Amino acid sequence: MNKQLLIKIFDAASMQRWNDQIKIVEFSELDKQAQKMMVAYVLGKFEQEANGDLDWAKIIKIGLFEYFQRIVLTDLKPPLFYRIKEDKKKYHALNQWVYEQIEPAIASLGNRFCEEFKQFLQEAEQGYEDIHKKIINAAHFYVTKWEFDIISNLSPQSFPVEDIKENINLTQEKYRDLYSMKELLSSARLKDFVNICGQLRFQVRWSHLYRVPKTSVLGHMLTVAMISFLLSYCSGLDIKNGINNYFTGLFHDLPEVLTRDIINPVKKSVKGLDALIKVYEKEEMENRIYGLIPESWHQDIRLYTENEFSDTAYRNGSLVKAADDLSAFMEAYLALENGIQNKDFKDAIIHIRDKYRGRKVCGIELDTIYGCFSNA
Repeated sequence: MNKQLLIKIFDAASMQRWNDQIKIVEFSELDKQAQKMMVAYVLGKFEQEANGDLDWAKIIKIGLFEYFQRIVLTDLKPPLFYRIKEDKKKYHALNQWVYEQIEPAIASLGNRFCEEFKQFLQEAEQGYEDIHKKIINAAHFYVTKWEFDIISNLSPQSFPVEDIKENINLTQEKYRDLYSMKELLSSARLKDFVNICGQLRFQVRWSHLYRVPKTSVLGHMLTVAMISFLLSYCSGLDIKNGINNYFTGLFHDLPEVLTRDIINPVKKSVKGLDALIKVYEKEEMENRIYGLIPESWHQDIRLYTENEFSDTAYRNGSLVKAADDLSAFMEAYLALENGIQNKDFKDAIIHIRDKYRGRKVCGIELDTIYGCFSNA
């Protein structure tokens, strides 16, 4: 993992969605992708229970590859993108260009990863869509509609809104036959769970400081998930651990929807406060979250949200914590790079670098990664 890849991952925080529509809140591409993967988890759990094992690593990789593709193509409006897809030669040329833009960032992950990304782009050109791709696509359009429903309430009668609504509804029809989508759409509790996850878009990280780009708790959870998975991939960890590391990253801050993002200085200001907050989070999860999802999922969600930085047989919590710290480092680093001169950001960078000086996590020398940011 290198500096270029980490900066690419955070590019999505600056990419605004629906920037031609009236909005009362900002919608970033990073938040969209984060909520999409949470919905993909919900859909995937149902498909797994109904039809047998899923390749969760494939779902994660499709999500990653779509993320990289979207970073490059974010300025293309959907109608134009779909018109390009109809012309095979132009779509192939577009995907070649996408790969050329992303390859320098992912080259450090090795040839196999690069070849898998190429294969993803080729399958997109061929229109290939297995159950894993269907889950990701269904999640994508579910969250698109989730965002659109918020926006359309501001200008329900405008022509563009009606046009967009029709297109979204037509696209969603393609995935209504999925067993998992039927389950989600018919369950008020599951939709509440997805809505609660979506609320983490509106909780800003480092909320006491001005920062560019701003990132939400939800967006942070996805960056931790992606970094956790990629570190797992680089270290050659067992695939089950890599999958659990990813989903621990994706859900690790879910309890903060009940407590808000409490900064470390506050947690450490009173002896025992951090432990008290953990107890409160656990109680609130029991009271307000677990009743919304099937009981068969509780064990996994507990693994992802309770003692999330402890090592178990199937999850490398120390690696997830390293990803969490690396994500926080990038948030502070990018703020400074964007001209926000603040002592708190400088102190955070120094503290995190010193914490990992000379340390290895799952065989990975974090010093080498932080060394890429020699100017920080």
